[in-house]
Amino acid sequence: MDLGLRIAHRLVDWLIYPLLYYVVRYRRKVTRKNLRNSFPEKSEQELRQLERQFYRQFCDTIVEAVCGYWMTDEEMRRHVVFHHAEEANRLIDAAGGGILMLAHLGNWEWMASVQQWVSPGVTELNVYRRLKSPWADRLMLALRGKRGGECVEKQRILREMVRYRAEQKPVTVGLLSDQKPRPEVTRTWVRFLNQETGFLDGGEVLGKKFGYPVIYLYIRRTRRGYYDVDLQVLAADPKITLGGEITRTYARTLEKNILEQPALWLWTHNRWKWNRSGSGPK
Repeated sequence: MDLGLRIAHRLVDWLIYPLLYYVVRYRRKVTRKNLRNSFPEKSEQELRQLERQFYRQFCDTIVEAVCGYWMTDEEMRRHVVFHHAEEANRLIDAAGGGILMLAHLGNWEWMASVQQWVSPGVTELNVYRRLKSPWADRLMLALRGKRGGECVEKQRILREMVRYRAEQKPVTVGLLSDQKPRPEVTRTWVRFLNQETGFLDGGEVLGKKFGYPVIYLYIRRTRRGYYDVDLQVLAADPKITLGGEITRTYARTLEKNILEQPALWLWTHNRWKWNRSGSGPK
């Protein structure tokens, strides 16, 4: 499959990236607005360079997600290396579960392979939102479920966690927590990438309710198609943290992660559609 991945990357270089960036111009207005507002200190030339780097990474993420379906577990372990798993597993085993907070950064679809690094017998529940397209939804479920995890719609996750606890079965719950919440339900606002930004607090709420440690997956791309992931503990015991503390810590850690390799984040997402007042940013 490594050969197949190299061929897929060449396809990105020769066809997919030029088509998406120059012909389709996929969400370039949103991307440029996000980059300009996030990095006001950068020149237009620097912003365009970063923009092109992002679109190449975005195309890589698409083809890597598909190629990953045919990778063996051994091949996946070469492409995604998790660090500090011992400490994370110790906390998860002691609490009977854990909350894994992720972001749309690097190849987030491959992060479902974390199932290979947690203790045996721990079930991975990945919270997801059903896609409008039935075939795209089936594809996403197949890709994310290949490594043994289970995709659970957000409306069902609390019920499933209660069931697993009643059956004394340990779980980890994966959350892509960088999506935008509606302003009327946002409880945590922070200064993030030079903009007032609301954050989902589901990871904090679930961690406090169940007493599960909250862990952030800090992603770095070491070379094309290869990622290192640090399992960083945001809260070993969420119940003793202040309200909003875990969510703010997540936001600060995510910002540091983005600034380290900014092309890895999903800039096409209209992340700042609303501000605290409910209107869009200027």
